[in-house]
Amino acid sequence: MAHEAPNHRKSDAVRATLSPELRERVRSRSVRVRKNDSVRVLRGEFKGVEGKVTKVLTDVGRITIEGVTREKIAGGTVPVKIHVSNVMVNNLNLDDKWRRQVLEKTS
Repeated sequence: MAHEAPNHRKSDAVRATLSPELRERVRSRSVRVRKNDSVRVLRGEFKGVEGKVTKVLTDVGRITIEGVTREKIAGGTVPVKIHVSNVMVNNLNLDDKWRRQVLEKTS
């Protein structure tokens, strides 16, 4: 079962497709989604919305994105969790040297 998998396997499952420009540059179809990656929603109620990833929920395979919120009945807003299969990565956060090295190896 996926919920019984170790954390390093769960985080590997949180992958999203890359934009055509990034596919050519990175030479990969998908990449692990990380905080501060720029993504665009492809399906659902928020289709077309672009923003930065604010949180990655590896247990359920979902992410939260800046600007993707829902109004609560009691007032206030709550971030909507979007499944990673419904987004496309437009820009990568390359602040982490390990991630940069891995992506340079593939390109």
